[in-house]
Amino acid sequence: MKRRLFLLLGTLFSLSLVVSLLLWMPSGAHASTSYDINTLAGKVASVNGTVGLQTRMSAFLQQEADAGEVGATGSPSPITPAFVLSSPLDGTTVQGPDVTVNQDTAAATQNETAIAVDPNNPNRVVGAANDYVTRTWTCTISGTPCSALGDAYSGTYFSNDGGKTWCCASALDGTSQGTLIPGVTHLSGGTYDAGGDPALAFDSRGNIYYAGLGFDRTSPPNTVAVNRGTFGGSGNLTWGPPTFINPTTSPATLNDKEWIAADAHSSSPFRDRVYVTWTRYIFNAHNGNYVQSPIDFAFSTNGGKTFSTPQLISGNVLYSQGSRPVVGPDGTLHVFWDGATRLATSDSTWTVKSTDGGVTWSKPVAVSPLVDISTPADAVFRVNSFPAADVAPNGDLYAAWSTQVSDGSGGHSAAVYSKSTDGGATWSTPALIFPALDAQNRTPIGYPAPGLTTSDTHRVDTFWPGVAISPSGRVYLSAYAADVVSPWQTCANSPPPPEGRINCLALGNYINNARLDYAVVNLGTGTSKLVTTHPINTRYQFGGGFIGDYTDIAVGSDNAFHAFWTDTNNVQTVVWWYGLQFVPTPVHQQDVVTAAGNF
Repeated sequence: MKRRLFLLLGTLFSLSLVVSLLLWMPSGAHASTSYDINTLAGKVASVNGTVGLQTRMSAFLQQEADAGEVGATGSPSPITPAFVLSSPLDGTTVQGPDVTVNQDTAAATQNETAIAVDPNNPNRVVGAANDYVTRTWTCTISGTPCSALGDAYSGTYFSNDGGKTWCCASALDGTSQGTLIPGVTHLSGGTYDAGGDPALAFDSRGNIYYAGLGFDRTSPPNTVAVNRGTFGGSGNLTWGPPTFINPTTSPATLNDKEWIAADAHSSSPFRDRVYVTWTRYIFNAHNGNYVQSPIDFAFSTNGGKTFSTPQLISGNVLYSQGSRPVVGPDGTLHVFWDGATRLATSDSTWTVKSTDGGVTWSKPVAVSPLVDISTPADAVFRVNSFPAADVAPNGDLYAAWSTQVSDGSGGHSAAVYSKSTDGGATWSTPALIFPALDAQNRTPIGYPAPGLTTSDTHRVDTFWPGVAISPSGRVYLSAYAADVVSPWQTCANSPPPPEGRINCLALGNYINNARLDYAVVNLGTGTSKLVTTHPINTRYQFGGGFIGDYTDIAVGSDNAFHAFWTDTNNVQTVVWWYGLQFVPTPVHQQDVVTAAGNF
């Protein structure tokens, strides 16, 4: 009798535990709605439909899921746009000392920046971005325009003179890949529809590693990919084939938002070990509902040829995104990300660490709570609160992220940072990265305009911070600042994208439009500068909805920083665009731009 009672109580306890766990999950995880998770669009819809979940998939994957990213079927004759949206307030060429990094000339899109400096040669700099250059190629394959077959690819660029000049562009006829990452996407010899989400890291011997995603749009296959690059005696960069990490054909799994680090410290016991983290989205295989998104991890001890079996490292922080690994001088590996535990009312920036080269991990530590930011006022691009981080030569840790703050009139986003002097166990109260900018209202320019006599008043938003610390301990932080507002004439009627991203059939009303600058601060001296030479209009390409997910900054042994962001102040002539042929048409496009400095 006692045994039966014990079994009954045990069963009841187990059932109550299961019910409790279900109740703890985000409400969308057990909602009645179902999603087709065989497609990228279905997975994005599942995550976005999860009530209570504050993080989102990367803006890159959300954009790639858009129907407008599918190549067009062409038109019988070249398209002559009725109108092309533009503003006389925009530049037509990025002005020095800023330098355009991508070298294509046919108005291709580049965005979402990563940058790294060779620890042995401060003049050698490598940059990476989502690169849509194949969408402007002029070639055909079996009668189909290459620009219809192309997609978001992984672009890389290199400089051997400290960022003054950059190489290389692919050939418009598709006969040369330039320094596009090979072996992942179709037109680069791979099996996946698209790729991108760039991250870069040098090891101690001057090898450069690129990490990115590979995925199909209307079927489940997706992967994390790592390519190793080497420099020859003439200074040219050559990329090897990819190593795929966690490749899957399961509709219930999606890899997103990877980042890479390499132990470049010559005295570290794990010298040249390569580390990769990413988000593993998990969906219910029966109804497609989002279940959780822990942080996954793998490492390589042989230069990226093979990687360890992936392991989940985020503990009970099951609803996570945007991880960033960094390595200390003693070989300690730290990983930061944005996420939440069950029952949490808000997200936090979290961290874990490994002292044995990624074999075992600490429990997660909350750096600070955060409020995931909203798109800046008078803009429409997607945003996030993913962290950036770095480690000082003395082991001090710096983490930066964006959080929504109250200002008495609706709130605004602020880039903040926190510091740990005890290996990540405790953290300082978050502080504003750019307190002077944060205290200001946006500067209006270009008013009045027809039907728009003045701008609205709003505090400056700062977001998407970068962190870079030199071998001598100089700490640079950076971020976008939405510090300017101006009129922008909308399009009242346009064809659907992709054509509608260039061709406007009828002009519409004027609206307020936030513009961005890029700022850098030396944290030690408090000296800060706007390094952009002209405010950035984010309305160009993707309907203004996508300018990447992040920015980046790196620093060399010479204490010179290299800030890297997406800019729109170049004008080029487009002819081929997503399978459509236009009459030669000047347009603003998204480019990736850098500025170097030492202050």
